[in-house]
Amino acid sequence: MSEILTIILLTSLSGSCILIGGILASFDHIRPLWIEREVRHGVIAFGGGILLGAVSVVLVPEGIASMGHSMFSIPIVLLGGVAFFIVEKRLGLKKHDSPQLLGMMLDYIPEAIALGGLVALGSPVAPLLALFIGLQNLPEGFNSYREINHNNGNKSSKTLLTMSALIPLGPIAGIIGYVFLSDYEAVLGAIMLFASGGILYIIFQDIGPQSRLAKHWAPPLGAVVGFCLALFSDMLVTSS
Repeated sequence: MSEILTIILLTSLSGSCILIGGILASFDHIRPLWIEREVRHGVIAFGGGILLGAVSVVLVPEGIASMGHSMFSIPIVLLGGVAFFIVEKRLGLKKHDSPQLLGMMLDYIPEAIALGGLVALGSPVAPLLALFIGLQNLPEGFNSYREINHNNGNKSSKTLLTMSALIPLGPIAGIIGYVFLSDYEAVLGAIMLFASGGILYIIFQDIGPQSRLAKHWAPPLGAVVGFCLALFSDMLVTSS
């Protein structure tokens, strides 16, 4: 299989998890109501755990290695966090209460670009990154569906159609990374580190607070499960 087809396949599969998450969320009104609340908050926490795992075991290690373990890696991570903060503030994200949707796109696109670059470099962690993108898109798609419907009162079919339109952004971003970053490994590393800083900001600013539920202690365990799943996937790939 050619590298371009590999990128299209990996990014399409990981992107399709956005729609799958939305479809799962469309089966709402779980009874009793406390189960529905715990499921939603548990899914948010699980997504945060996956994001943290992707940052810890793939994006930061690969980004630092691609930049030749330069100390400039640190300010790039900080820059990513500041950039995501500015975007959130400018778009009035708190006012519209849609952190999952913006957070999903802000990490999905740069990660897909990085994935395309990793395939071009022949990196063995490219499939692992695709797996993480898919795993994080699933809960983010789930919660984005709930947010879009809650904020805009959209019909289920319209919301799912909107989410479907986001899937092709992954292959497009992946091909851009493949074409333009295959000869610029340091730039590829900088993108991964920049995305890492932004993801960390999203986790602690938006996802973490949403994962808590008053007088309920189980949902945050989803973050632990998500991180452990990310760690297990990395160990499985590196040991094979």
